[in-house]
Amino acid sequence: MNQSLSVSSSVITSQAASMACLAAIAHAESLGIRINVAVTDASGTLAGFLRMPSAFLHSIDIAIDKAYTAASFGFPTSQWPELLAGDEALRLGIVHRPRLVVFGGGLPAKENGALIGGIGVSGGSAEQDEACARAGLEALGLT
Repeated sequence: MNQSLSVSSSVITSQAASMACLAAIAHAESLGIRINVAVTDASGTLAGFLRMPSAFLHSIDIAIDKAYTAASFGFPTSQWPELLAGDEALRLGIVHRPRLVVFGGGLPAKENGALIGGIGVSGGSAEQDEACARAGLEALGLT
């Protein structure tokens, strides 16, 4: 058998994960909110995390799970309500999956169209969290 049994994949670097976390926190400071921010690699494994002083403790796991969800599916967590609205079986079943977050604040990190990770923010409103996550990606030159 001459066929390869493996594939190559790209993942976010630790330096990029750190830069994204710092940029998300800088944006949170400009909004006057306190957040937790997590970055995962493409497999959903935690690659970076920062917590602002006095950020909500429950938001730690929520931020990590937002990044995990965005990396797992490759689309923003804010898209889940629309997807769930049209499919009752999906709505009833998938929301019971551990670590799945179905509200805003998680974004996939894509480089040249390839999924390299996810970023998740928790501590503000869903819109504020997503804006902070977007600032983290923009600091890396990603959209």
